[in-house]
Amino acid sequence: MQKIVGIKLPNHPKIQFYKALDFSLKKGDAVIVEIDGTIEYGFVKVAPIEYEDNEVSSTVKEIIRLATQKDQDQKKKNDKESLAALKDAKQMATELKLSMQFIDANYTFDRNQLFFTYLAEQRVDFRQLAKRLASKYKTRIELRQIGVRDKAMKVGGLGPCGLVLCCNQFLKDFAPVSINMAKNQDLALNPTKINGLCGRLLCCLNYEDELYRDLKKKFPEINSTVETKEGKGKVIAIHLLKGTYEVQLNNNDIVVMNV
Repeated sequence: MQKIVGIKLPNHPKIQFYKALDFSLKKGDAVIVEIDGTIEYGFVKVAPIEYEDNEVSSTVKEIIRLATQKDQDQKKKNDKESLAALKDAKQMATELKLSMQFIDANYTFDRNQLFFTYLAEQRVDFRQLAKRLASKYKTRIELRQIGVRDKAMKVGGLGPCGLVLCCNQFLKDFAPVSINMAKNQDLALNPTKINGLCGRLLCCLNYEDELYRDLKKKFPEINSTVETKEGKGKVIAIHLLKGTYEVQLNNNDIVVMNV
């Protein structure tokens, strides 16, 4: 058996999985790991789960160590200097007249790379900016253009439900979301009701879409003619979760039918 744990790293949007070995880990613990040739400081997001040896890919790496006090001090220093780098990047971009909205900056734990994320409406030629930053900080510079959903994932916040954004908490990927999902769930097509903080359709519209589509198969179409014990009538409303629909008879009486 092998213990696998999910780690959230600052410069990687998806949770990364590692072998926990004999470490006693729980959610929130700080660890040091290797990824893409760099050393990173991360936090346990998914508590250890045991798998059979043959279920674990040979590419899954091992956690290097639990974060020590020295590691924590280095992380604090990196974070402080990342903020200074972010301020410099904003100023340099303004001087170069680049239309970029910077979101954050992060050193890798070993300081071999300095990542910047930004929003932009169009493609930006940031080569001069990258040269200036590399010249000042003497490390490899990477500028990543992200979308508004990625920004919400990084920054976090509270959704209309009052809970922390799903993308900031547990979503690994952004599944496609369409306006038809809101229609299937009979939601008011009001952007303030069906859009998230990112301005895009709520990710949670996808959670129950399959259930609503399956439920609708059991109901007649709105405005269709159906037969009831009281006679024929037109379907004027359906109530998916109640399992009922309303039929208006020729004499204008309303009959509630069960599916």
